[in-house]
Amino acid sequence: MKSFGAIIIGDEILSGKRVDRHFARMAELLAERGLRLSWVEYLGDERARIADSLRRSLAAGDIVFSFGGIGNTPDDHTRQAAAAALGVDLVLHPDAEREIRARFGAEITDVRLLLGTFPRGVDIVPNPFNRIPGFRVRDHHFLPGFPQMAHPMAEWALDTFYADLCRQQERVDKAFLLTGSNAYESALLDLMERIVADFPRLRLFSLPSMAEDGQRRYLELGVEGEPELVEQAMTAIRHEVERRGIGWQWRP
Repeated sequence: MKSFGAIIIGDEILSGKRVDRHFARMAELLAERGLRLSWVEYLGDERARIADSLRRSLAAGDIVFSFGGIGNTPDDHTRQAAAAALGVDLVLHPDAEREIRARFGAEITDVRLLLGTFPRGVDIVPNPFNRIPGFRVRDHHFLPGFPQMAHPMAEWALDTFYADLCRQQERVDKAFLLTGSNAYESALLDLMERIVADFPRLRLFSLPSMAEDGQRRYLELGVEGEPELVEQAMTAIRHEVERRGIGWQWRP
């Protein structure tokens, strides 16, 4: 199974002027298909840094969705950074040109055609919102920063190219809320390590909860993965926390 990643680009996000909406939606789209994000990277409008990030992800062979920076203004660097990472030049893509001409008709200009100037050798990602496409190459999908455009494009790419990866195995997650004087992570580290060793196909998670005054409320301890293995692991956890006198209840 390949890993999924997201690159979210824009000074306006890093400065707090805009709130990112891509991470949550991308996680949701993948979860709907039984998939999950392995990593997310936020980058400013710096061409060299974007290119370096793309070189790493291209070398890793991950499936990546990049949001933002594919416009034609001076602060848009993603197209150029992708070309640099791929070691190719930028050219007007014929399919992109066709879409852009259909969008603008008699109002087409050379400046607008820059929106279809992509790294040589890529394919376009259609944009159902306004027909200004993105592009894709080597499992990397370059989409606009506008959520109303980018998210349908990402959904199309998932269903078009990765349907065979969707729901290869049903996954669930379950957890206990543990309470008491010894319901903290360091006291349960040996149990966590044992569960990880005994159930290597599951993902274990441990999430402490703290009240406003800084007092510990509970420890959420659980696992994610194949339903049968999850049940086995949760039974093992329950037996051990009961043996240690730790209070527990199922997470709602």
